[in-house]
Amino acid sequence: MPDTTLLITMAAMLLAIGAFAGVLAGLLGVGGGIILVPAFFYAFTVLGYESPQLMQMCLATSLATIIVTSIRSVLAHNRKGAVDWGILRGWAVGIALGAVVGVTVASSLRSTALQAIFGILAVIVGLYMALGKSHWRLGQAMPMGVKGYLFSPLIGFLSVLMGIGGGSFGVPTMTLFNVPIHRAVATAAGFGVMIAVPSVAGFLLFDMPDAGRPPFTIGAVNLVAFGLVIAMTLITAPYGAALAHRTDASRLKRIFGAFLILVALNMLRKAAGW
Repeated sequence: MPDTTLLITMAAMLLAIGAFAGVLAGLLGVGGGIILVPAFFYAFTVLGYESPQLMQMCLATSLATIIVTSIRSVLAHNRKGAVDWGILRGWAVGIALGAVVGVTVASSLRSTALQAIFGILAVIVGLYMALGKSHWRLGQAMPMGVKGYLFSPLIGFLSVLMGIGGGSFGVPTMTLFNVPIHRAVATAAGFGVMIAVPSVAGFLLFDMPDAGRPPFTIGAVNLVAFGLVIAMTLITAPYGAALAHRTDASRLKRIFGAFLILVALNMLRKAAGW
């Protein structure tokens, strides 16, 4: 039976993480996963759950929360007619296939390798958030057919390696192909479902050793973290959204981009053993 004090400490840390991730998701329109993964890693390391497979658990648990938040988000956006179902149908299979490959690769790597990958990709996302321009374009329409199958698996693959939904890679990709930002954000919520469902199914089958595994973990998904974070994000995300209407969103995204780069560099430092 897990130590009661340890469970209370873990619950308190996870509630705080969920509250913070929810506010940021509502405030900036970014998925909580990009905050949840490093926060989970820090929390479970502090609690003494250091394992060569710790990053797999952080990725898997983050992706499990994304199933709930993405479904909720895409339904809300659909009620406003903002989801581009043509893009979603055209890219869904490729994204899901990329996610399955991502689980296979992530399951075979050590925690330090995944830390390094997360750090490098988070620096790229952070730089785009901090420095990206709304007028940048790669094309005037989303690539479909063969071209779509070159882009879509990459989004699913990279997202699983970071434990995130469709927003961080999907929204920039769509806006670069001339999709209006609000439609891109709404459609990316659907990407999140396509990424999270097959990847979590795979991670539930992951054989994580008992040593260094937090209590109530199935495969690589920690149920305590999943439940508490979902509860808190559902409570705090509306506050972040309300705050977003009273602030300069573009400036906030630049600030968050800089913050994300610092988080990513710290993850790279830990991966290097410094």
